[in-house]
Amino acid sequence: MMRVVLAAALSLTTTFGAVASPVGVWEIEMRDSRYDVTLCGDGTQLCAELIWLGNGADNAENLPYLNTMLIDHAVQTQPGQWQGELHIYGQSAAGTITQVSEDQITLKGCVAFVICKSYQMYRYAD
Repeated sequence: MMRVVLAAALSLTTTFGAVASPVGVWEIEMRDSRYDVTLCGDGTQLCAELIWLGNGADNAENLPYLNTMLIDHAVQTQPGQWQGELHIYGQSAAGTITQVSEDQITLKGCVAFVICKSYQMYRYAD
């Protein structure tokens, strides 16, 4: 019985991984910025452009980053995961982007492998 449950769970995981796409508009957990996420390059790389600032982030300090790339051609390392540079408001960090579910992405950026920070992004629906 346990094998059947495990096989079914693995089948669902495999099916979900093949179906879920990161393409779309995503909002950062603080709800102050939105990003247009696309598959770019050869169709497996990940790109994300800052397309909206609000809720206090739409200030003179942040506006120069509007329409710039947060993620620029991150390379897929496995299904649902990419690695590359994250560009967050003028700072760059080595990053890992993981699609946790159909509607959630985790960004983890590290500077010198010591200072790391994670952010959650959620699929935005009007």
